[in-house]
Amino acid sequence: MEALSPYNLIIASSIIIILSFFFGELARKTNIPSVLMLIALGILIKFGLEANEMGGLNFFPYLEVLGIVGLIMIVLEAALELKLKKEKYVPIAKALIIALVGLMLSTWVAALILEYFIDGMSTMQAWLYATPLSILSSAIIIPSVTGLIEKKKEFHIYESTFSDILGIMLFYFLTAQLDTGDHSSGVAGFAGSVVLTIVLSFVASYLIVVVFQNIRSHTKLFLLIAVLLLLYSLGKSAHLSSLIIILVFGLVIANMKLFFRGFLGKWLIQDKAKEVYEGLHVITMETAFVVRTFFFVIFGITISLASLASLNVAMISGLIILSIYVIRYVILRLFIGKDIIPQLFVAPRGLITILLFYAIPQEAMVEGFEPGILLFIIIGTSLLMTVAMVYDKRRSEQAVRQAQNMPIGYEQWTAPTVLEVVEEEKH
Repeated sequence: MEALSPYNLIIASSIIIILSFFFGELARKTNIPSVLMLIALGILIKFGLEANEMGGLNFFPYLEVLGIVGLIMIVLEAALELKLKKEKYVPIAKALIIALVGLMLSTWVAALILEYFIDGMSTMQAWLYATPLSILSSAIIIPSVTGLIEKKKEFHIYESTFSDILGIMLFYFLTAQLDTGDHSSGVAGFAGSVVLTIVLSFVASYLIVVVFQNIRSHTKLFLLIAVLLLLYSLGKSAHLSSLIIILVFGLVIANMKLFFRGFLGKWLIQDKAKEVYEGLHVITMETAFVVRTFFFVIFGITISLASLASLNVAMISGLIILSIYVIRYVILRLFIGKDIIPQLFVAPRGLITILLFYAIPQEAMVEGFEPGILLFIIIGTSLLMTVAMVYDKRRSEQAVRQAQNMPIGYEQWTAPTVLEVVEEEKH
Protein backbone atom coordinates (compact mmCIF):
# COMPACT_ATOMS: atom_id res chain seq x y z
CA MET A 1 0.00 0.00 0.00
CA GLU A 2 1.21 3.47 -0.87
CA ALA A 3 -0.12 4.81 2.44
CA LEU A 4 2.34 2.52 4.24
CA SER A 5 5.39 3.57 2.23
CA PRO A 6 8.62 4.11 4.22
CA TYR A 7 8.47 7.89 3.79
CA ASN A 8 4.86 8.09 4.97
CA LEU A 9 5.72 5.99 8.05
CA ILE A 10 8.68 8.28 8.82
CA ILE A 11 6.46 11.36 8.41
CA ALA A 12 3.76 9.88 10.67
CA SER A 13 6.29 8.80 13.31
CA SER A 14 7.95 12.23 13.33
CA ILE A 15 4.62 14.04 13.69
CA ILE A 16 3.62 11.74 16.59
CA ILE A 17 6.89 12.46 18.45
CA ILE A 18 6.55 16.22 17.86
CA LEU A 19 2.95 16.15 19.09
CA SER A 20 4.01 14.10 22.13
CA PHE A 21 6.54 16.79 23.03
CA PHE A 22 3.86 19.49 22.90
CA PHE A 23 1.49 17.24 24.86
CA GLY A 24 4.16 17.07 27.57
CA GLU A 25 4.48 20.84 27.67
CA LEU A 26 0.71 21.21 27.78
CA ALA A 27 0.55 18.63 30.59
CA ARG A 28 2.95 20.72 32.71
CA LYS A 29 0.69 23.76 32.39
CA THR A 30 -2.69 22.05 32.73
CA ASN A 31 -1.79 18.92 34.76
CA ILE A 32 -3.73 16.83 32.23
CA PRO A 33 -1.63 13.64 31.80
CA SER A 34 -0.01 13.54 28.36
CA VAL A 35 -0.91 9.83 28.30
CA LEU A 36 -4.59 10.70 27.85
CA MET A 37 -3.70 12.97 24.93
CA LEU A 38 -1.62 10.19 23.35
CA ILE A 39 -4.45 7.67 23.72
CA ALA A 40 -6.85 10.21 22.17
CA LEU A 41 -4.38 10.71 19.30
CA GLY A 42 -4.32 6.93 18.79
CA ILE A 43 -8.12 6.84 18.67
CA LEU A 44 -8.12 9.59 16.01
CA ILE A 45 -5.53 7.65 13.99
CA LYS A 46 -7.74 4.55 14.34
CA PHE A 47 -10.67 6.47 12.79
CA GLY A 48 -8.38 7.66 10.00
CA LEU A 49 -7.17 4.12 9.26
CA GLU A 50 -10.74 2.81 9.20
CA ALA A 51 -11.80 5.62 6.87
CA ASN A 52 -9.03 4.53 4.49
CA GLU A 53 -10.03 0.85 4.81
CA MET A 54 -6.87 0.01 6.76
CA GLY A 55 -8.52 -0.83 10.09
CA GLY A 56 -7.50 -4.49 9.88
CA LEU A 57 -3.82 -3.86 10.61
CA ASN A 58 -2.50 -5.89 13.57
CA PHE A 59 -0.61 -3.68 16.04
CA PHE A 60 -0.59 -6.06 19.02
CA PRO A 61 2.94 -7.49 18.45
CA TYR A 62 4.36 -3.94 18.37
CA LEU A 63 2.35 -3.02 21.48
CA GLU A 64 3.89 -5.90 23.45
CA VAL A 65 7.48 -5.15 22.42
CA LEU A 66 7.06 -1.42 23.09
CA GLY A 67 5.50 -2.21 26.46
CA ILE A 68 8.41 -4.39 27.58
CA VAL A 69 11.08 -1.91 26.46
CA GLY A 70 9.10 0.98 27.92
CA LEU A 71 8.73 -0.82 31.23
CA ILE A 72 12.50 -1.40 31.45
CA MET A 73 13.28 2.21 30.54
CA ILE A 74 10.75 3.66 32.99
CA VAL A 75 11.96 1.54 35.92
CA LEU A 76 15.60 2.32 35.05
CA GLU A 77 14.79 6.02 34.78
CA ALA A 78 13.15 5.94 38.22
CA ALA A 79 16.01 3.91 39.77
CA LEU A 80 18.58 6.41 38.51
CA GLU A 81 16.71 9.12 40.45
CA LEU A 82 16.74 7.24 43.76
CA LYS A 83 19.49 8.47 46.08
CA LEU A 84 20.05 6.10 49.00
CA LYS A 85 20.94 8.42 51.87
CA LYS A 86 20.33 7.85 55.56
CA GLU A 87 17.61 10.47 55.67
CA LYS A 88 15.85 8.70 52.77
CA TYR A 89 15.68 5.23 54.36
CA VAL A 90 12.46 5.92 56.28
CA PRO A 91 10.59 7.50 53.31
CA ILE A 92 11.71 4.64 51.05
CA ALA A 93 10.61 1.99 53.57
CA LYS A 94 7.30 3.78 54.08
CA ALA A 95 6.68 3.98 50.31
CA LEU A 96 7.52 0.28 49.97
CA ILE A 97 5.04 -0.71 52.70
CA ILE A 98 2.31 1.53 51.25
CA ALA A 99 2.89 0.12 47.76
CA LEU A 100 2.81 -3.49 49.00
CA VAL A 101 -0.25 -3.14 51.26
CA GLY A 102 -2.09 -1.07 48.65
CA LEU A 103 -1.35 -3.60 45.91
CA MET A 104 -2.48 -6.63 47.92
CA LEU A 105 -5.66 -5.06 49.31
CA SER A 106 -6.65 -3.50 45.97
CA THR A 107 -6.07 -6.80 44.16
CA TRP A 108 -8.08 -8.74 46.75
CA VAL A 109 -11.10 -6.38 46.59
CA ALA A 110 -10.97 -6.06 42.79
CA ALA A 111 -10.83 -9.87 42.52
CA LEU A 112 -13.94 -10.16 44.71
CA ILE A 113 -15.79 -7.67 42.48
CA LEU A 114 -14.76 -9.40 39.25
CA GLU A 115 -15.57 -12.88 40.54
CA TYR A 116 -19.02 -11.74 41.70
CA PHE A 117 -20.10 -9.88 38.56
CA ILE A 118 -18.45 -11.91 35.76
CA ASP A 119 -19.89 -15.32 35.05
CA GLY A 120 -17.51 -18.26 34.83
CA MET A 121 -14.57 -16.49 36.50
CA SER A 122 -12.76 -18.56 39.14
CA THR A 123 -10.94 -17.10 42.17
CA MET A 124 -7.52 -17.65 40.57
CA GLN A 125 -8.64 -16.05 37.32
CA ALA A 126 -10.14 -13.11 39.24
CA TRP A 127 -6.83 -12.49 41.03
CA LEU A 128 -4.98 -12.71 37.72
CA TYR A 129 -7.27 -10.13 36.10
CA ALA A 130 -7.34 -7.93 39.21
CA THR A 131 -3.55 -7.66 39.57
CA PRO A 132 -2.94 -5.43 36.50
CA LEU A 133 -5.86 -3.21 37.59
CA SER A 134 -4.21 -2.69 40.99
CA ILE A 135 -0.74 -1.53 39.88
CA LEU A 136 0.17 2.15 39.88
CA SER A 137 1.50 3.49 36.60
CA SER A 138 4.96 5.02 37.00
CA ALA A 139 4.77 5.86 33.28
CA ILE A 140 2.03 8.37 34.11
CA ILE A 141 2.98 9.32 37.68
CA ILE A 142 6.68 10.16 37.29
CA PRO A 143 6.21 12.79 34.52
CA SER A 144 3.10 14.18 36.26
CA VAL A 145 4.49 14.90 39.75
CA THR A 146 7.43 17.10 38.75
CA GLY A 147 5.58 20.20 40.00
CA LEU A 148 4.98 18.85 43.51
CA ILE A 149 7.14 19.69 46.51
CA GLU A 150 10.22 17.48 46.83
CA LYS A 151 8.91 15.29 49.66
CA LYS A 152 5.69 14.42 47.85
CA LYS A 153 7.43 13.98 44.50
CA GLU A 154 9.94 11.52 45.96
CA PHE A 155 7.14 9.57 47.66
CA HIS A 156 5.33 9.09 44.36
CA ILE A 157 8.51 8.05 42.53
CA TYR A 158 9.32 5.47 45.22
CA GLU A 159 5.76 4.19 45.54
CA SER A 160 5.01 3.86 41.83
CA THR A 161 8.33 2.13 41.13
CA PHE A 162 7.78 -0.37 43.95
CA SER A 163 4.18 -0.90 42.81
CA ASP A 164 5.38 -1.72 39.28
CA ILE A 165 7.94 -4.24 40.49
CA LEU A 166 5.78 -5.87 43.18
CA GLY A 167 2.77 -6.01 40.86
CA ILE A 168 4.71 -7.70 38.09
CA MET A 169 6.16 -10.19 40.57
CA LEU A 170 2.66 -10.98 41.90
CA PHE A 171 1.27 -11.36 38.36
CA TYR A 172 3.92 -13.85 37.25
CA PHE A 173 3.66 -15.68 40.58
CA LEU A 174 -0.07 -16.17 39.88
CA THR A 175 0.56 -17.32 36.30
CA ALA A 176 3.07 -19.87 37.65
CA GLN A 177 0.35 -21.26 39.92
CA LEU A 178 -1.75 -22.04 36.86
CA ASP A 179 0.96 -24.44 35.70
CA THR A 180 1.96 -26.03 39.01
CA GLY A 181 -1.28 -25.90 40.96
CA ASP A 182 0.77 -26.50 44.14
CA HIS A 183 0.56 -23.18 46.01
CA SER A 184 2.87 -24.12 48.90
CA SER A 185 5.76 -25.20 46.70
CA GLY A 186 4.96 -22.27 44.42
CA VAL A 187 5.50 -19.76 47.24
CA ALA A 188 8.80 -21.40 48.24
CA GLY A 189 9.98 -21.51 44.64
CA PHE A 190 8.97 -17.90 44.08
CA ALA A 191 10.84 -16.73 47.20
CA GLY A 192 13.91 -18.64 46.08
CA SER A 193 13.64 -17.09 42.62
CA VAL A 194 13.51 -13.59 44.10
CA VAL A 195 16.56 -14.17 46.33
CA LEU A 196 18.50 -15.68 43.40
CA THR A 197 17.53 -12.74 41.18
CA ILE A 198 18.71 -10.19 43.77
CA VAL A 199 22.09 -11.94 44.17
CA LEU A 200 22.60 -12.22 40.40
CA SER A 201 21.48 -8.60 39.98
CA PHE A 202 24.18 -7.27 42.30
CA VAL A 203 26.87 -9.44 40.69
CA ALA A 204 25.83 -8.32 37.20
CA SER A 205 25.57 -4.66 38.26
CA TYR A 206 29.09 -4.57 39.73
CA LEU A 207 30.52 -6.25 36.62
CA ILE A 208 28.71 -3.86 34.26
CA VAL A 209 29.92 -0.75 36.11
CA VAL A 210 33.54 -2.00 36.26
CA VAL A 211 33.59 -3.03 32.59
CA PHE A 212 31.80 -0.02 31.10
CA GLN A 213 33.82 2.59 33.01
CA ASN A 214 36.89 1.25 31.17
CA ILE A 215 35.38 1.31 27.68
CA ARG A 216 36.83 4.26 25.76
CA SER A 217 34.43 4.19 22.81
CA HIS A 218 31.82 6.97 22.64
CA THR A 219 29.14 4.49 21.50
CA LYS A 220 28.94 2.48 24.70
CA LEU A 221 25.63 3.79 26.09
CA PHE A 222 23.35 1.94 23.69
CA LEU A 223 25.62 -1.06 24.15
CA LEU A 224 24.83 -0.80 27.85
CA ILE A 225 21.08 -0.58 27.09
CA ALA A 226 21.43 -3.70 24.91
CA VAL A 227 23.16 -5.57 27.76
CA LEU A 228 20.35 -4.64 30.16
CA LEU A 229 17.68 -5.71 27.66
CA LEU A 230 19.54 -8.99 27.17
CA LEU A 231 19.78 -9.63 30.93
CA TYR A 232 16.08 -8.84 31.36
CA SER A 233 15.06 -11.20 28.55
CA LEU A 234 17.35 -13.99 29.75
CA GLY A 235 15.96 -13.58 33.25
CA LYS A 236 12.41 -13.83 31.91
CA SER A 237 13.33 -16.97 29.98
CA ALA A 238 14.67 -18.47 33.23
CA HIS A 239 11.45 -17.43 35.07
CA LEU A 240 13.28 -14.92 37.28
CA SER A 241 11.91 -11.57 38.48
CA SER A 242 13.89 -9.72 35.83
CA LEU A 243 12.74 -6.22 36.69
CA ILE A 244 14.76 -6.50 39.91
CA ILE A 245 17.90 -6.67 37.73
CA ILE A 246 17.06 -3.29 36.20
CA LEU A 247 16.19 -1.74 39.56
CA VAL A 248 19.35 -3.00 41.29
CA PHE A 249 21.62 -1.83 38.45
CA GLY A 250 20.02 1.63 38.52
CA LEU A 251 20.49 1.86 42.28
CA VAL A 252 24.12 0.69 42.12
CA ILE A 253 25.21 3.16 39.44
CA ALA A 254 23.21 6.03 40.97
CA ASN A 255 24.74 5.39 44.41
CA MET A 256 28.29 4.34 43.51
CA LYS A 257 29.91 5.69 46.67
CA LEU A 258 27.54 3.63 48.80
CA PHE A 259 28.00 0.34 46.95
CA PHE A 260 31.71 0.66 46.13
CA ARG A 261 33.11 0.89 49.63
CA GLY A 262 35.95 -0.88 51.38
CA PHE A 263 37.93 -3.24 49.15
CA LEU A 264 35.42 -2.67 46.32
CA GLY A 265 36.41 1.00 46.17
CA LYS A 266 39.64 0.21 44.35
CA TRP A 267 37.64 -1.14 41.37
CA LEU A 268 35.76 2.12 40.87
CA ILE A 269 37.08 4.92 38.66
CA GLN A 270 34.67 7.54 39.91
CA ASP A 271 35.03 10.12 37.12
CA LYS A 272 34.60 7.52 34.37
CA ALA A 273 31.70 5.80 36.12
CA LYS A 274 30.02 9.18 36.66
CA GLU A 275 30.25 9.87 32.92
CA VAL A 276 28.49 6.56 32.24
CA TYR A 277 25.79 7.44 34.77
CA GLU A 278 25.15 10.91 33.35
CA GLY A 279 25.05 9.67 29.77
CA LEU A 280 22.79 6.75 30.71
CA HIS A 281 20.46 9.13 32.53
CA VAL A 282 19.94 11.23 29.39
CA ILE A 283 19.60 8.22 27.07
CA THR A 284 17.11 6.57 29.41
CA MET A 285 14.89 9.65 29.64
CA GLU A 286 14.91 10.16 25.88
CA THR A 287 14.25 6.49 25.10
CA ALA A 288 11.49 6.24 27.71
CA PHE A 289 9.84 9.31 26.17
CA VAL A 290 9.85 7.85 22.64
CA VAL A 291 8.76 4.34 23.68
CA ARG A 292 6.02 5.66 25.97
CA THR A 293 4.76 7.88 23.14
CA PHE A 294 4.32 5.07 20.61
CA PHE A 295 3.02 2.61 23.21
CA PHE A 296 0.04 4.75 24.22
CA VAL A 297 -0.67 5.87 20.66
CA ILE A 298 -0.77 2.25 19.48
CA PHE A 299 -2.90 1.34 22.49
CA GLY A 300 -5.36 4.05 21.41
CA ILE A 301 -5.42 2.52 17.93
CA THR A 302 -6.15 -0.98 19.25
CA ILE A 303 -8.88 -0.26 21.84
CA SER A 304 -12.57 -0.77 21.20
CA LEU A 305 -14.71 2.19 22.26
CA ALA A 306 -17.96 0.25 21.88
CA SER A 307 -17.48 -1.58 25.19
CA LEU A 308 -17.50 1.75 27.09
CA ALA A 309 -21.22 2.07 26.35
CA SER A 310 -21.98 -1.05 28.42
CA LEU A 311 -23.74 -0.42 31.73
CA ASN A 312 -22.12 -3.54 33.18
CA VAL A 313 -18.64 -2.24 32.27
CA ALA A 314 -19.38 1.12 33.90
CA MET A 315 -20.70 -0.52 37.09
CA ILE A 316 -17.77 -2.96 37.52
CA SER A 317 -15.21 -0.26 36.69
CA GLY A 318 -16.86 2.23 39.03
CA LEU A 319 -16.82 -0.23 41.94
CA ILE A 320 -13.15 -1.06 41.36
CA ILE A 321 -12.21 2.64 41.13
CA LEU A 322 -14.16 3.35 44.34
CA SER A 323 -12.37 0.49 46.13
CA ILE A 324 -8.97 1.81 44.96
CA TYR A 325 -9.47 5.20 46.62
CA VAL A 326 -11.18 3.92 49.77
CA ILE A 327 -8.26 1.53 50.39
CA ARG A 328 -5.74 4.22 49.50
CA TYR A 329 -7.38 6.74 51.84
CA VAL A 330 -7.16 4.36 54.81
CA ILE A 331 -3.52 3.43 54.09
CA LEU A 332 -2.34 7.02 53.59
CA ARG A 333 -4.10 8.24 56.72
CA LEU A 334 -2.39 5.48 58.73
CA PHE A 335 1.11 5.99 57.32
CA ILE A 336 1.22 9.68 56.31
CA GLY A 337 -1.43 11.53 58.30
CA LYS A 338 -3.87 14.25 57.26
CA ASP A 339 -1.84 15.83 54.46
CA ILE A 340 -2.80 13.35 51.73
CA ILE A 341 -3.85 15.70 48.92
CA PRO A 342 -3.04 15.19 46.08
CA GLN A 343 -1.36 11.86 47.03
CA LEU A 344 -4.76 10.20 47.56
CA PHE A 345 -5.72 10.65 43.92
CA VAL A 346 -2.29 10.09 42.34
CA ALA A 347 -3.06 6.44 41.61
CA PRO A 348 -3.50 6.13 37.83
CA ARG A 349 -3.34 2.86 35.94
CA GLY A 350 -1.47 2.72 32.63
CA LEU A 351 1.37 0.97 30.84
CA ILE A 352 1.85 -1.93 33.28
CA THR A 353 -1.90 -2.52 33.43
CA ILE A 354 -2.12 -2.77 29.65
CA LEU A 355 1.04 -4.84 29.27
CA LEU A 356 0.07 -7.43 31.89
CA PHE A 357 -3.51 -7.63 30.65
CA TYR A 358 -2.25 -8.77 27.26
CA ALA A 359 0.14 -11.20 29.00
CA ILE A 360 -2.67 -13.19 30.65
CA PRO A 361 -2.23 -16.83 29.50
CA GLN A 362 -4.73 -18.20 27.00
CA GLU A 363 -5.90 -20.89 29.41
CA ALA A 364 -6.82 -18.24 32.00
CA MET A 365 -8.84 -16.06 29.60
CA VAL A 366 -12.49 -15.41 30.52
CA GLU A 367 -14.88 -14.61 27.67
CA GLY A 368 -17.16 -12.57 29.91
CA PHE A 369 -14.46 -10.01 30.75
CA GLU A 370 -14.95 -6.78 28.79
CA PRO A 371 -11.72 -4.98 27.76
CA GLY A 372 -13.66 -1.76 28.26
CA ILE A 373 -13.15 -2.21 32.01
CA LEU A 374 -9.44 -1.74 31.40
CA LEU A 375 -9.91 1.48 29.43
CA PHE A 376 -12.57 2.80 31.82
CA ILE A 377 -10.29 2.41 34.86
CA ILE A 378 -7.25 3.90 33.08
CA ILE A 379 -9.20 6.98 31.95
CA GLY A 380 -11.11 7.31 35.24
CA THR A 381 -8.06 7.18 37.51
CA SER A 382 -6.11 9.52 35.21
CA LEU A 383 -8.91 12.11 35.19
CA LEU A 384 -9.23 11.98 38.97
CA MET A 385 -5.48 12.52 39.27
CA THR A 386 -5.76 15.49 36.90
CA VAL A 387 -8.47 17.15 38.99
CA ALA A 388 -6.48 16.61 42.20
CA MET A 389 -3.27 18.00 40.69
CA VAL A 390 -5.06 21.10 39.37
CA TYR A 391 -6.66 21.65 42.79
CA ASP A 392 -3.33 21.25 44.57
CA LYS A 393 -1.60 23.64 42.18
CA ARG A 394 -4.25 26.32 42.73
CA ARG A 395 -4.12 25.77 46.50
CA SER A 396 -0.33 26.21 46.51
CA GLU A 397 -0.52 29.35 44.34
CA GLN A 398 -3.16 30.81 46.63
CA ALA A 399 -1.02 30.07 49.71
CA VAL A 400 1.98 31.77 48.07
CA ARG A 401 -0.10 34.86 47.21
CA GLN A 402 -1.43 35.06 50.76
CA ALA A 403 2.10 34.80 52.17
CA GLN A 404 3.41 37.49 49.81
CA ASN A 405 0.64 39.89 50.87
CA MET A 406 1.20 39.43 54.62
CA PRO A 407 2.01 42.57 56.64
CA ILE A 408 5.37 42.86 58.43
CA GLY A 409 5.48 40.73 61.56
CA TYR A 410 2.45 38.68 60.47
CA GLU A 411 4.55 35.55 60.14
CA GLN A 412 5.15 35.60 63.88
CA TRP A 413 1.54 34.79 64.75
CA THR A 414 0.05 33.23 61.63
CA ALA A 415 -0.26 29.49 61.05
CA PRO A 416 3.12 28.03 60.04
CA THR A 417 1.68 26.00 57.15
CA VAL A 418 1.54 29.01 54.80
CA LEU A 419 5.20 29.82 55.34
CA GLU A 420 6.11 26.15 54.92
CA VAL A 421 4.30 26.08 51.60
CA VAL A 422 6.17 29.16 50.42
CA GLU A 423 9.53 27.67 51.40
CA GLU A 424 8.69 24.41 49.66
CA GLU A 425 7.56 26.29 46.54
CA LYS A 426 10.96 28.03 46.41
CA HIS A 427 12.70 24.66 46.21
